[in-house]
Amino acid sequence: MDINQKFTPQTWPKHPEQATLEGKNKLVGLWIFLASDTVLFASVFATYIALKDSGPAGMEFAARDLYELPLAFIMTMLLLTSSLTSVYAMYHMKNYNYSGVRTWMGITVLLGLGFLCLEIYEFYHYVHIGFGYTQSAFSSAFFTLVGMHGLHVVIGLVWITGLIIRNSSRGLNLYNAPKFFAASLYWHFIDVVWVFIFTVVYLMGVLG
Repeated sequence: MDINQKFTPQTWPKHPEQATLEGKNKLVGLWIFLASDTVLFASVFATYIALKDSGPAGMEFAARDLYELPLAFIMTMLLLTSSLTSVYAMYHMKNYNYSGVRTWMGITVLLGLGFLCLEIYEFYHYVHIGFGYTQSAFSSAFFTLVGMHGLHVVIGLVWITGLIIRNSSRGLNLYNAPKFFAASLYWHFIDVVWVFIFTVVYLMGVLG
């Protein structure tokens, strides 16, 4: 299909993200990236698990006394909700409704910003009480793991915001539909990684 072809809701492809060879190639490239990113996160998770009980004598912070589980739970709910709103956006994309895509992707961005603000507050609080990046091997492993995820959130927010702004007057076509779908898929990946962080770092740290 021609990426510049004009469509109506009736003629819009059922799977617009795969309607062109370029769109299919984008998704293949994204899956390869996500696979490599999974390996990266797995190595950082393993490092955190190995170092979570390591700290200098007399200056150790116990995870059960350090982590604020209610705050982490709120952050988790924000990200999980943002994943749901991105699903709504893809539903409207498949129904050729750019207004719906823009609205729900915009809500996804707002929820992601809320998560990011809470994470920045959490980091500030830890540094303020003396649990900084260089305080111990444990603190370095924690900030590396959670901070790397936060960086991925920032990348996702910039990506989705850029797509919304750039295509605000273009509407949907077979050129940008795969980009919105890829951004949504990337956002789901970020959410899944955070579920593992919440379980391994916060739940196991406080309750384990």
